[in-house]
Amino acid sequence: MIRFLLCCLVAMPALADTQSMPLNMTQGVTAVSQQVYDLHMTIFYICVAIGVVVFGVMFWAIIHHRKSKGAVAASFHESTKVEIVWTLIPFVILILMAIPATKTLLAMEDTSKPDMTVQVTGSQWKWHYRYFDEEVEFYSLLATTSAQIANERDKRDNYLLEVDRPLVLPVGKKVRFLITSQDVIHSWWVPDFAVKKDANPGFINEAWTRIDEPGIYRGQCAELCGKDHGFMPIVVIAKSQTDYDQWLQATRTAQREAREEEQRLLDMQMGMDELMALGEKVYTTRCAMCHQANGQGLPGAFPALAGQGVSVDPAARLEHISVVVHGQAGTAMQAFGPQLSLKELAAVITYERNAWGNNTGDAVQAAEIQAVMNGEEL
Repeated sequence: MIRFLLCCLVAMPALADTQSMPLNMTQGVTAVSQQVYDLHMTIFYICVAIGVVVFGVMFWAIIHHRKSKGAVAASFHESTKVEIVWTLIPFVILILMAIPATKTLLAMEDTSKPDMTVQVTGSQWKWHYRYFDEEVEFYSLLATTSAQIANERDKRDNYLLEVDRPLVLPVGKKVRFLITSQDVIHSWWVPDFAVKKDANPGFINEAWTRIDEPGIYRGQCAELCGKDHGFMPIVVIAKSQTDYDQWLQATRTAQREAREEEQRLLDMQMGMDELMALGEKVYTTRCAMCHQANGQGLPGAFPALAGQGVSVDPAARLEHISVVVHGQAGTAMQAFGPQLSLKELAAVITYERNAWGNNTGDAVQAAEIQAVMNGEEL
């Protein structure tokens, strides 16, 4: 008994040293995340204390009332005092736990008076971010290459936790997130912010954060959303207000110029070599996860594109464009019209119609994509 208590007393200082506990909860970089961490440690210490008392009394009773000492079992049944005591003590403990827990939960759910709002939309398997009132939006996709996933190249330090376009936020500002989904249930989770909210199709959940320190913070989809669930990371870059304003202005300008360039592209004809080169790049990053790099698809889940279907049918050219642009209801085929530029859409459809021996000779142009988007007849 004495040895047990001494071990507990020796261990308590180590419990307070959070830096030496790599498996403990992340402390985070926001006030709310610190509150969550403090609540976690408070409950943990209460559980430790309960364990010490319960096991201490149990071992004391076992040793003190052992048969070799001639102990005789007491003969009694029921005790009103004992019943009251072991009802009141847990009740008081629960009240002591509920007070800080309620304060933390109320703080986590208080999305009022935000400085800015970002809409977060999940889809298989990417995140879409839209900054309210800023004319800025983009998709964020996994940046880890398929060669690393297939163990053909060495994995980088942030393997499966890197994206092509991170979410950029300013420090010191209250950011409200409106979280939803385009297809199945996802979950937007960034441990450093203590933010984890489900993204449900047809519903909008709210969360918020105020980041205290500039830096790069990583998270993942925390809901099993399909076969590539593990390839849906989140990266947030927190910048100072000055750096954030510069990024926002540059991004806004770049997106406006891209839209203007698309309009000029409608009057241009891209060559087959240019279309195929860009199309292969787009296909590898956007389509290969489902339809596979060789176009063979996954039987029963994703149809093959090599040697069959709309990809090889000369009469199905417009249908092929429509499926890629608008998606296909009742299947996992997403609408890529909002996700890709006209040039990228034309290129990837051209690539699908001419790769893997399909050889239709079709060179799809941006004007055709625009016409299908607008519901025009060609």
